[in-house]
Amino acid sequence: MPPRRFQFSLNPLWPHYLSWACIGLAVFLGLVRYGVLDQSDPMHCNALLSGGRWLDRKYKNWQPDGCMMYQYQPKDVATCMNSQRVVFVGDSVTRQLFFQFVHVVDPTLPTSPPSDAQKHTDYLYTSTSNIQLQFYWDPYLNSTHIQDILHPRPHQRLPSDTPALLVLGSGLWYLRYSESGGLPAWEARIESTLAAISEAPRPLADVVVMLPVEDVVPSKLSRERAASMHASDIDAMNSDLMHRIQPPASRDPFAFLPFPSRRPPGLPIALPLVFNHMLHPSQTQDGLHFSDLVVTMQAHVLLNLRCNDNLPKTFPMDKTCCRRYPWPSVLHLLVLTGAFLWAPINWLLARRFSPRSSGMPLLTDDEKPGLALSFAAAIIYVADRTGFWLKEQKQFDPWTFGFLSLLSLALGLVTVKQADNDLGFLNREQTDEWKGWMQIAILIYHYTGASKISGIYNPIRVLVAAYLFMTGYGHTTFYVKKADFGLLRVAQVLIRLNLLTLLLAYTMNTDYISYYFAPLVSWWYLIIYGTMAIGSRYNDRTPILIAKILASMTIVTWFMNEPWLLESIFQFLARFCNIHWSAQEWAFRVNLDLWIVYFGMFASLAVIKVREHRITDHPRWPLVVKTSAAVSAVILLWFFAFELAQADKFAYNLWHPYVSFLPVGAFVVLRNANAILRSASSRMFAFIGTCSLETFIIQYHLWLAGDTKGILKVIPGRHSRPLNLLLTTVVFIYVSHLVAKATGEITGWICGTAKPAPSLPTSQSTQPPRPPALAVETEEEGQEVIFMIPQDEDESRKDRDGNPLPREPDTPARPQRRWIDRLAEGSSPQPTPGFRVWYGDSEWKPGLKTKLLIGLGVMWLLNIMWP
Repeated sequence: MPPRRFQFSLNPLWPHYLSWACIGLAVFLGLVRYGVLDQSDPMHCNALLSGGRWLDRKYKNWQPDGCMMYQYQPKDVATCMNSQRVVFVGDSVTRQLFFQFVHVVDPTLPTSPPSDAQKHTDYLYTSTSNIQLQFYWDPYLNSTHIQDILHPRPHQRLPSDTPALLVLGSGLWYLRYSESGGLPAWEARIESTLAAISEAPRPLADVVVMLPVEDVVPSKLSRERAASMHASDIDAMNSDLMHRIQPPASRDPFAFLPFPSRRPPGLPIALPLVFNHMLHPSQTQDGLHFSDLVVTMQAHVLLNLRCNDNLPKTFPMDKTCCRRYPWPSVLHLLVLTGAFLWAPINWLLARRFSPRSSGMPLLTDDEKPGLALSFAAAIIYVADRTGFWLKEQKQFDPWTFGFLSLLSLALGLVTVKQADNDLGFLNREQTDEWKGWMQIAILIYHYTGASKISGIYNPIRVLVAAYLFMTGYGHTTFYVKKADFGLLRVAQVLIRLNLLTLLLAYTMNTDYISYYFAPLVSWWYLIIYGTMAIGSRYNDRTPILIAKILASMTIVTWFMNEPWLLESIFQFLARFCNIHWSAQEWAFRVNLDLWIVYFGMFASLAVIKVREHRITDHPRWPLVVKTSAAVSAVILLWFFAFELAQADKFAYNLWHPYVSFLPVGAFVVLRNANAILRSASSRMFAFIGTCSLETFIIQYHLWLAGDTKGILKVIPGRHSRPLNLLLTTVVFIYVSHLVAKATGEITGWICGTAKPAPSLPTSQSTQPPRPPALAVETEEEGQEVIFMIPQDEDESRKDRDGNPLPREPDTPARPQRRWIDRLAEGSSPQPTPGFRVWYGDSEWKPGLKTKLLIGLGVMWLLNIMWP
């Protein structure tokens, strides 16, 4: 008997195992950091004050360790300070910080003293928001002003006069002038000052800040300064400050454990040692005073320290340094409880009381959608509404953007699969691929913070227009061919589009309209439906249908050019539904792609007529195709030259509604130029395309953070962003895939058309042939993008009599399919009873209209009662 060869077999469930392992690792890292390491600094105040790094080379984006710092605007400061005083006392370094702080509070105020002759004087300004800003020149902290602040008399100051911020700075003048007494005198002054602050009967200010002694650049100091200002002395002074203000006990990550300790607690004083980390030799000319860019960012650190936890804690949650997340209201807590626990309780009750519980598997197919949705809602909430994982700021880097784009392109090309026959114009596989690579480009664009780069922003706008083109193309094709204008179809499309969006709007306490893609596609679907449904019996007459589309275009254009109409609708929603949306923001979103949907409708009509009249059989059709391809290539080249020539993205936005159809149409022509291109598609891109709606929405909170303002940081550390990107991407894509399956199942239950949804493939399952028309329509009901033209060709193998043959076994001549092929194609599980809203069988089975009325009524009540 010949010896058996060693064969390596990969478990077909490995994509699931890998994904769940990544989720488990992310949860474990969060538990260790949030539950242990961050106990001494749960609000990340110490992280804000002690460390960080510059994310850019222009010194405009400072990143504290593990939290998001906010760039304050005057209106934010006005809300925070509420007409209080801000007092700075100190030397020239403190004075420079004061003037930059003043300019942030009110840009009309100066950024420096009026003249050199007035440098060593006091200053008093009042901002337009009635905030008093005072500076006392006192480099030794020994003037009568500081004594009055440190030792106020009871009758001299009311609690309402307490400064919002008190900033003290001293040290360099003690080193510069020996007659001051030097280091011993400084130590004595600091000791008495800190004692007065800690022993005050009531706080001297809402926040008291003692500035560190600023590091100097010896090579740039004048000879006199360099002779007396030594780096070793400055380090010793800052070390003394740190041990006085922040004793080791306050920095111990295990200080929360019940171990006996005699170490004194920290003083109620903030010590921003990070100010010295922010300094760079290139940003100073005299070695002592640094550029306004750096000092302005130091002022923002002070504002984040004072104001982050005091500003209204509403969407967007883009401030995570020195800030507690808000506790949900009672109603919000009830919604969270229902969203998180509905499916798990259903699962437990099914095993506790179901008569068939003894033979039930761990998870049945009808329980998976609810559990997946509850799990997704919970992990998304934990990610972006708690401090369980860290959040950091974005920073555009062209090398990172280019690398991620090329890597995605390479993976997409490696997984290209060629079909055995021509799949036809804009076939399902091609549109899934199209959605997939566009979504990947949009994700990279968001993650890298490329929105400020006009040359990248402009093509991304075209990708959004391409999604809307497919919406117009697909729905028009469906309604021309099927003429099904019933409620069922409308409910299938709108529920599938909005189920996840509505769930997150309530659980995350955000605006539904902020997830603009689902509302935008829903808006245009309703317009398409109205256009096709009104006078639908004449849709078979091409001139009338064209006139209807043109009339719809005219009416919508007129409506969007009359702001009062949209504002009246939004005012009605605010008054009767407690829905507060921005009419201006919505008008911007709609007007930016005002006509691309109609271009898709006309394209659909053109394709239908070309097929009806068999124009492709004309002898000159190949010449038409070649000419169209050549013109399309020229159009694409022209578009890229045109968009790069625009001054900025705002200038391009003015042109976008008029030119976006050109690159979209050119791409469609080139992508379908011949049978080889039409029959080829990337499996990886197609897989992302099947859950593109979910990735677009979930990215707001699970991959990105702070409601898209930052990025999620699961792995702590300054140099862990590449590993963090890899880990969070796996978690994000897998959760999106689970939610895509779940929302399809739940949509089927609501609409009464429950069916098995495509699942993440785990084995080489035989895929049965789909009926040409019915399967496409049914599949569409589970996708967020619309019906596509059914293909006449059947991909299954048949014998001479037309009977289907079984699939050929995997052999060296017919190799085993790649895992990515199975990942994109999905498996075909056996039919099950489908998703159920509760365990067991219910006698009450409401119809579609009843379910819709109940859903709308519940949402209306939630909106009315929402705080």
